[in-house]
Amino acid sequence: MNSEPEGNHQNLIVVGDRVLIKPKKISNKTKAGLYLPPGYQEKEELQTGYVVKCGPGYPVPIPSDDEHESWKPTDERVRYIPLQAKKGDLAIFLQKGAIEIMLNDEKYFIVPQHSILLLERDEELFS
Repeated sequence: MNSEPEGNHQNLIVVGDRVLIKPKKISNKTKAGLYLPPGYQEKEELQTGYVVKCGPGYPVPIPSDDEHESWKPTDERVRYIPLQAKKGDLAIFLQKGAIEIMLNDEKYFIVPQHSILLLERDEELFS
């Protein structure tokens, strides 16, 4: 499994329960040697790609101890339930829920976690 697609994504911040995925390069030829027409892969409902970056997760407010003291200033404290996806995972996701974007002339998808059907993780990368 490829650990990470090339590219500098340090300045990107993925928000909430979303995942940035670089689509896996698909051959335009079948295993039998037949050539597929251009755009064939884009018409598929399922896509495959590598997770480049993940958002923090699902926001969950932290209960405040001083709810009854309305005169006190409130600070927005939020906890997150982390996502299952991790950088480097191979993801199979529904294209219907994904948003296609172009970064540095390369195609990426912003995918909500609920559109990801399956993750394949190389455990050696996380050991």
